[in-house]
Amino acid sequence: MKALHLLIITLFFTVAQSYSQVEVNKISYNGRDRYITTTIGYPVPGTYIPTGQKEPSTVLNPDGTGVIQSEDLSKTKMNWGIECTEEGTPIFREGFNSASYTFWYRPNDSNEWINSQFSIHFTKKKMFLMGERVKEYVDYDVQ
Repeated sequence: MKALHLLIITLFFTVAQSYSQVEVNKISYNGRDRYITTTIGYPVPGTYIPTGQKEPSTVLNPDGTGVIQSEDLSKTKMNWGIECTEEGTPIFREGFNSASYTFWYRPNDSNEWINSQFSIHFTKKKMFLMGERVKEYVDYDVQ
């Protein structure tokens, strides 16, 4: 009976810990370490396109990979993340009904990380990537 009780407690803590951890990756930019994550409490993964257009697009996958399309419509695979603390807390600047984050990406054919702006506009329910590419979203807690 004690062994079963211990097994249940161990299983509970293992599952709780695995669900609560945010994956954080360390990157280096200009000789300084920074940290990125793909989890910020909002549905960041998806397809971002300029308003009223179908291309150029940026596709962000939940696992931190994606594809960025240039103005000439050529596509490049990349890795991406939102800047955070070493513990995984997103770093942002709060605005009036918005939040602005630093978006980092690295084309797979390069070793250099590039930063850009990522913003969430809460009343419009839109996310903007690189200023012009946009995606609509639905809050997670909407019932």
